Amino acid sequence: MSHRSRTLQELKGRASRLAPLRAVVGLDGFVDQIVHPVATRRGQGADFTPIATITEFGQRILGAAGKSTNIELFPVMEKLGGNGPLMANGLIAGGLAVRYIGALGHPAIHPILADFAARSQAISIAEPSVTIAAEFSDGKIMLGKTVSLDAITYEAVVAAVGREALRAQIEAAALVALVNWTMIPNMTALFRALQDDLLPGVAARRERVWFFDLADPEKRSREDLVEALRVIARFESHGTVTLGLNLKEAQQVCAALGLAAPQPDEAGLRAMAREIRHTLKISTVVVHPRESAACATADGEAWVPGPYTATPKITTGAGDHFNAGFVLGQLLGLSPEGCLTTGVSTSGYYVRTALSPSLNDIEAFLRD
Repeated sequence: MSHRSRTLQELKGRASRLAPLRAVVGLDGFVDQIVHPVATRRGQGADFTPIATITEFGQRILGAAGKSTNIELFPVMEKLGGNGPLMANGLIAGGLAVRYIGALGHPAIHPILADFAARSQAISIAEPSVTIAAEFSDGKIMLGKTVSLDAITYEAVVAAVGREALRAQIEAAALVALVNWTMIPNMTALFRALQDDLLPGVAARRERVWFFDLADPEKRSREDLVEALRVIARFESHGTVTLGLNLKEAQQVCAALGLAAPQPDEAGLRAMAREIRHTLKISTVVVHPRESAACATADGEAWVPGPYTATPKITTGAGDHFNAGFVLGQLLGLSPEGCLTTGVSTSGYYVRTALSPSLNDIEAFLRD
């Protein structure tokens, strides 16, 4: 029996388990401008050949050294963005009630984010940042203007939500997802303040999932990253910690922790997840490259292939939808293999359609 068939069996009759559950998600917020860099233009509008790969784009940039160049960015769409909102969209589509706290516009919600803000009962604490996401067949380059995220602090969250209201929301939450550590300079301090000021008054429940996503920590120092990882591990005292990493992030974490980063095949992915989990002493570590995904838990490691497509409709947000699918699996009580399968299926559906799938959509995708 395949991992897809096993996951379909696990999913039977479990959707109703999400109905009483609540999630708190934050803390970033972006307006994403998806663009295709132009290689050769033939006519106006979409009559052009795009720059196909990051390598080709890089060669175009390098060729301008000592001179100059002009690269046209053709707008594909403008949409909601940010690790938090994209993950929250995946959770809401899957059937989970979400309260979002983040940078969606201040004092007024940004029009692009207004529908999401309404669906997620959002509380906004800052202006959204802007990402220009250049998409290629082999990945994407995201150029961000993130200075507005400097306003995200523990004090700002408490001022916007209310200390007791925030405590009550976390108390009631089956999932607390705090993502995009890299781009929020005050996030480590915010984690500490939560642990020291708020969580002593919240009943610790092992079934509460604390989910963290670093969001490409390449620009942060090794010392900052190691400190953040140690602080994240302290949330184990208040539930179970899941750290979600794409391949690049997993390699960066391994380097920061002094761990070997093996080849990204099945055995190597299992080993990376296992060693990071063992070093940090947390409940779950997930590593998800584009073609597959692995995780390590107290019960061992699991791995599944992904439904990779060479012709995605969209790639920005694929990892965030994987995260949403994985934690939905956790909340539904699926096996680690089942959680990985709902993760890759949620991401696979999203990149093919540019839509966040419901659980019914995920099951149909698995049957296809």
